[in-house]
Amino acid sequence: MRSATIERKTKETTITVAVDLDGAGKSDISTGIGFFDHMLDQIARHAPLDLTVLAKGDLHIDGHHTVEDVGLALGQAVDRALGDRKGIARYGDAHVPLDEALTRVVVDVSGRPFLVYDVTFPAERIGAFDTELMREFFQAFAVQARIGLHIDRLKGVNSHHIAESAFKGFARAFGKAVSLDPRRAQGEAPSTKGTLTA
Repeated sequence: MRSATIERKTKETTITVAVDLDGAGKSDISTGIGFFDHMLDQIARHAPLDLTVLAKGDLHIDGHHTVEDVGLALGQAVDRALGDRKGIARYGDAHVPLDEALTRVVVDVSGRPFLVYDVTFPAERIGAFDTELMREFFQAFAVQARIGLHIDRLKGVNSHHIAESAFKGFARAFGKAVSLDPRRAQGEAPSTKGTLTA
């Protein structure tokens, strides 16, 4: 089974993340930041994968540690669940609209972490969620999951729509990239190097 659980505890956050890459879109999410919970649920539902995220952080300061550390833990769980990465499609892409907003997301499950992020927001906050933290989440995730990730806002004027379009786009692209390719031998890595782990 392509699943993993990560527990992370620091002076700033206590986090448990469980992921099943072959799940059906079930989620159990509680971070103390309502809009962030809503975005993580988008990942579970639209990849689809099963996702548990239980986080308690120093929200009396702000949401930065919680959002970033969830990204770290989720990335570690995904990396562990992927194992040797053999048999996967490797690449995924999506253009996802939400009303006037449109985001392009491209994923390469390459073993080489990199984030290219071109998303701006008209508003600084969506509910209790600081829109600057979206980049921090995806940066932490990309590094720990060891993936290449491009996220580009193509259109949008409503901050909620922009963020949700980006998270749904990520979910769709990521779901494609980690899916098992039926045309590929399951013991074969989709790379001329023969490996995606080094």
